[in-house]
Amino acid sequence: MLSGKRILLIIGGGIAAYKALELIRLIQKAGGTVTPVLTRAGSEFVTPLSVGALAKSRVHEALFDLTSEAEMGHIELSRSADLLVVAPATADLLAKMAGGRADDLASTLLLATDKRVLVAPAMNVRMWQHPATQRNLDVLRGDGVLFVGPDEGEMACGEYGPGRMAEPAAIVEAIGAALGGGPLTGKHVVVTSGPTHEPIDPVRYIANRSSGAQGAALAAALRDLGAKVTFVTGPAAVPPPASVTVVPVETARDMAAAVAAALPADAAVMAAAVADWRVANSSGQKLKKDGSGKAPALEFAENPDILATVSKGPGRPRLVVGFAAETTDVVAHATAKRERKGCDWIVANDVSPATGIMGGTENAVTLITASGAETWPRMGKDEVARRLAARIAEAIAG
Repeated sequence: MLSGKRILLIIGGGIAAYKALELIRLIQKAGGTVTPVLTRAGSEFVTPLSVGALAKSRVHEALFDLTSEAEMGHIELSRSADLLVVAPATADLLAKMAGGRADDLASTLLLATDKRVLVAPAMNVRMWQHPATQRNLDVLRGDGVLFVGPDEGEMACGEYGPGRMAEPAAIVEAIGAALGGGPLTGKHVVVTSGPTHEPIDPVRYIANRSSGAQGAALAAALRDLGAKVTFVTGPAAVPPPASVTVVPVETARDMAAAVAAALPADAAVMAAAVADWRVANSSGQKLKKDGSGKAPALEFAENPDILATVSKGPGRPRLVVGFAAETTDVVAHATAKRERKGCDWIVANDVSPATGIMGGTENAVTLITASGAETWPRMGKDEVARRLAARIAEAIAG
C-alpha cells in the first residue's frame, strides 16, 4: 500500500502521542519509511529513544542543529518526503500552521514544505469546538491541508465528544488515499457556489444572503479526494479554496455560460443560490429620486435554469447534484424539484431565518435521491461537505 513511500511524521504534544508509536509500525508494515520529528511537547509523552528505535531513523527535534543547518537541513527534510503527517496535531500546532508561524522545527518544516500535509487532530472537546480552532481549520482546509478525524469518544481528561485522535489504522488509510490521489483521481467535478448579483443599475443589485461557505467547502472536499474541480462562484463572502480552478461570475447568465464552458465533467454539484429573476430594464446610470415619491418601475425576466439545463442537456455529467433552499415543506418541495429539474440528487435544507443556516457555519440537510429522503443531523458545513463528497466518490469512482 505504501511501498517505497517516505513519510515525515511530526509528533505533537498530547496524550495521543503514544499512538504515534503504533502508527510508525503500521506505516512500515504497509511498506513505507518514517522520518520522525518530535516536538518539545511531544517528548513529554514519548521519548526520542522509543520513537527512533521503532522508526529505525534519527529523531529530529531541534531547529538549530548546527550539523543539519549547515546544509539547510530543515528545507531538505521538508521536501524529501512524499507526505508530511502531523499526529497528534494539537490546537497549538494547528494555530501555528494557520498563522504561518515558524518558531520551531515542526512549524518551520510545515511552512517550508512543497508536499501535501495530512493532520490528525487531537485535543480536548472544548478546544476542538472553540471558535478560534474552527477558524484555523477553515484556513487550513482552504490551503489544501488534509484531515483525518478527530473521532468522538471519551477523553483522557474525562470529557466526552469530538477530539480523540483517529486510530493509527485509519490514519494509514488516509495516508494511502493522500498518496494515491484519492478515489476521485482523474475525475472532473464542476461546483457552483455563492449568490448571483442581478444589477438594477451600476450601484444597486438584487441578491440573497448566501455566503458561499457550503459550496467552497464542497469544492475543497472534492479536491481532497483527488478530483479536478472547476469552481464557478458568484460574489461570495467566503474565499475560494486553493488548488481548484476558480471561475468568478456575477450574474445568473454569467454562471450559466461558465458552467457550459466547464463541461464535460464526471459530476456537477450546483450549490449556488442563483437568482430566479433578473431586472430586464436595468439602468446604465444610477437611478435617482426625483421628488415625486414614485418608485422606478422594474421589469423582471426569468433567469436561465442552470440545474435543469445541465441535467437534461447534451454532455450530461454522470451525476448531477442540485441544492434546494426552502423555508416550508422542505422535503416535499425538494422532492418535486428533483423530478422537475431531472437531476440525480437534491440536497435540501431549511433556510428560515430562525435556523441561522444561510450565511452561518452549520447546515442541516436532507439528501433526496431516487431511493427517498435521508436526513442528516445538523453539523458544520465542512463536515456536510466531506460526507457529500464521499457519497459522490462512491457514485462515480471507478
